[in-house]
Formats: sequence, C-alpha cells, structure tokens
Amino acid sequence: MPFDTGGRMVSAAAVSDPPDFDRARAVAQFDGLMRQLVHAFKFHDTHNGRRLFGRWLAEAGRELLSDADILVPIPLARWRLLTRRFNQAQILAAEAGRLIGKPVKPFALARIRSTAHQIGLTRAQRSRNVAGVFRVPARELATISGKAIVLIDDVITSGATASAAAKALKRAGARRVDVLALAIVSNAHS
Repeated sequence: MPFDTGGRMVSAAAVSDPPDFDRARAVAQFDGLMRQLVHAFKFHDTHNGRRLFGRWLAEAGRELLSDADILVPIPLARWRLLTRRFNQAQILAAEAGRLIGKPVKPFALARIRSTAHQIGLTRAQRSRNVAGVFRVPARELATISGKAIVLIDDVITSGATASAAAKALKRAGARRVDVLALAIVSNAHS
C-alpha cells in the first residue's frame, strides 16, 4: 500500500486474488532515486550500497524478520548468474541476515529452468512465465520443512516471481513464507 493506515493493510488486489506468500514488505516504491540505486546495483555491478540496503531491509522488514527461521534469496537462472556474476537477492539476503543474526540459505530454492525477462509483461504473462520455475532440491527439504521463511528479492513488480517461489517452498513443507524487497512497483498488483 502507498500509505500507512496504522493497522494491518491488505490491498484490494491481494484480497481478490491472494498471492501464495503470506506477507510482503518493501523498503520503498520503485521510482526516482530508489530505481536508480537498484539499477546501479543490479545492472552496473555497483555494490557500494549493499550495507545500506541491508540496514533498510532489516528496518522495513523487522516484523517479518523477527518471525523468520531462515532467509532465502530468489535464485537467478544459471545463465543470468553467469553473465551478471552475482545474484543481487543473495547479496541483499546476506546483508540482512548478518545484521539480524538469521541464517541465509541460498541453495534452499532452485530455479529449474530459465525464463524470458519479465520486463514489459502483464501480470498474467508474468505469472505464466514463472509458473513451476522453482523447486526445493531434495537435499534441502529438511532445511525448509516446518520453517518460517523470508524470501528476499530486489524488486516486487507483480508478485508473480515471489508467489511462484512461495508456492514451491510451501509444497516442500514451509510453515510460512513472507517476502521482503528493496522496492515495489506502485501498481504491483494491478
């Protein structure tokens, strides 16, 4: 929601079409300076803001993180990881985990196939694009089963990626899956 009502807030879109995750929080809207910072971090290999990003996540996600057993970054497709050389969500999870003293499990969730870029896709197209793309490897089932998990990502656009990841984690026995990101697109659920 773009404003704080002082109580529990649920968007009309989330009520009419509930996501597979339980709660979501973001540091800021994905525009202006935040957009520039995220793009510099993600696409231009500018990591000097990582500690600040970690502090922002720890503050904005305090409620989610206090309930969490583990943090799990959204994984990148293998070829995207090779070309980019880093997973921005893993860096964010590591920074937040370090600050709050919670374990980060970067291999608890796997992206089992590559997908087309989500940029320019509608919400429905994004959902189809990431449907079934995540799974919990057999060796990580005990890590996930019965746990409260916070998925970490850089930007929530439509919620499709987070929802697909949450679905895979819940199928593997996660008790709860929340999402924490640096930024959210203001019309993320439209």
